[in-house]
Amino acid sequence: MNALFAVNKPRGMSSNQFLMRLKKHNKWSKCGYCGTLDPFASGLLIIGVGAYTRLFNYLDKKTKTYEATLWLGAESKSLDIEQVSCVQEVEEYPKARILEVFEKLKGKISYIPPSFSAKHINGQRAYELARKGIEFELKACEMEVFDLELLFYSHPFIHFRVSVSEGGYIRSLGEMIARELGVVGSLSQLRRIAEGEIKVPLELQKLEVLQCLNLERLELTQYRDDFENGRKIRLEGIKPQSYLVVFKDFFSIIKVNERQEVQYLLNRIQRC
Repeated sequence: MNALFAVNKPRGMSSNQFLMRLKKHNKWSKCGYCGTLDPFASGLLIIGVGAYTRLFNYLDKKTKTYEATLWLGAESKSLDIEQVSCVQEVEEYPKARILEVFEKLKGKISYIPPSFSAKHINGQRAYELARKGIEFELKACEMEVFDLELLFYSHPFIHFRVSVSEGGYIRSLGEMIARELGVVGSLSQLRRIAEGEIKVPLELQKLEVLQCLNLERLELTQYRDDFENGRKIRLEGIKPQSYLVVFKDFFSIIKVNERQEVQYLLNRIQRC
C-alpha cells in the first residue's frame, strides 16, 4: 500500500515509538515520518507508507505552526518542564509589554537549539545524549518567525500561537521571549497544529497526496510511454525547475534543466 497520513502524536513518546505502534497496529511493511517531534511535544506528524515515504522532500513544509505555553520563572536545561531545576516568582506584565516583545521577535532570528532537542549529533538525537549526561555543542541556527500571536496571558503563563520556518525551535523562541521580559522561562506544553496546509487531525487521516505536493503540475499525456519506460526526453520552452507530472495510474516528479532535458527525480509512483 502507498499512502500518506496525518496523525496526532501524543505527548510522552518519541516520534519513532509512535510510528512503530502504528506500524504494528496497521500491519504496514514499510513506513516513515518527517518532521520529528521529540517526546515532550505533541501534535501533527506526517507519515508515509510504501513508496510514498520518498515524497517527504516534496511536501509543502516551509511553514510550521505551533501552540505553546511559556511558564515565566521556570528554569530548565531542556527549556521545558521535563528538567525544571527551580521556579522563581516574577512580576506580572502588562499585556502591551508582551505584545511589544512578540512584535520584536518576528522576522529572521538567530538562536541555539536546546540540548534536549531532536537535532542529530553523530547519528543520535540530541535529547538522547543530553539525558545520558553526555556533553556536546549545538551550532547557532536561524529561523524565521512569520507570525506570533498571543492567545491569552494568565500570569505566569503565556499561551501563544506561532508560525515559523522549517527547522525552527519553539523552546528557544520561548526562552527568547522570557529573556526579553528580563526573566527565565520554559515551555509547559508544545503542540504542532499544522505543516503548510496540513492540519493536525483528531485521528489517523489519509491525505490526498497530489494536493500535498508543493510542485507545479505539467500536463504531458502524450509522453506517457516515455515516462513509463524512463526514456530521455526534452521539453522545449519549459522553465527549468521541478514539476509534478500526473498520469491515470502513476505520477512522476521531474526536473527540467537549462538544456530542456528531463531528469526523473521520482518516476512511476503508483497512484492509490
